Parts: sequence; C-alpha cells; structure tokens
Amino acid sequence: MITYKNMFKLALVVAVIVTSYLVFSKPNYPQTFSHMDKVGHLGSFFALSYLAHYAFKPKWFYLCAALGSYAILIELVQSRLPYRSASTADVAADFAGIGLFYLMNFSILQYRKITAKRP
Repeated sequence: MITYKNMFKLALVVAVIVTSYLVFSKPNYPQTFSHMDKVGHLGSFFALSYLAHYAFKPKWFYLCAALGSYAILIELVQSRLPYRSASTADVAADFAGIGLFYLMNFSILQYRKITAKRP
C-alpha cells in the first residue's frame, strides 16, 4: 500500500544511495564557488534528516545518532580512497545540516502552535 510514510522511506533509500555515490565516486565536477563541498554536505544531511524524520518519526537523538554515524562513516571511507580525502569540516557541515533541519522543524511547529491559538 502506498502511504506518505512509505513514499518518504523510498525517497530516503534513494537519497542515501545517491549521496553515497556522490561522496564515494571520483569527483569530476568543477567547484563553482569556494566551499561548495560544505554546502553540498549541509544540504544533503538537511534532506536526509527531513526524509528520515517523516519516514520513521524517530526521537531526535536516534536520528542524530544514525545520521551522525553515517557522516563519520563517509569520512572514514573517504580517507581510504586514493582520489578522496577525509575532512572534519565535512562532518561539521553534516551535523550543521541535521541541526538546521531540527531548528527549522522546531520553528515551524512553534509558529503553527502560535497561529492555532489566535481567534
């Protein structure tokens, strides 16, 4: 049966596969601006957080632990690839993406709570 939750689960699987491909493959794209890689990490982990949140509705600390582990795993694998390098700044950008999702999600929930109380 197709439900919103199942659609988010499928989208999450696709996003993890695409993200993994991008971070493990040999880069063949130009850096159009400085720190483009960090923006990509932040955006990817924001999207992964969004999809995981709506796919499973986990407690925030489980999602942070799972995605944080994935972020660290990515860098450990990249440190072993001859055409990639590991970076703590990438992990920081990943965690910033997760944090940004929760900050925006919290802000939206607070806004909805405030506007629901208005007569």
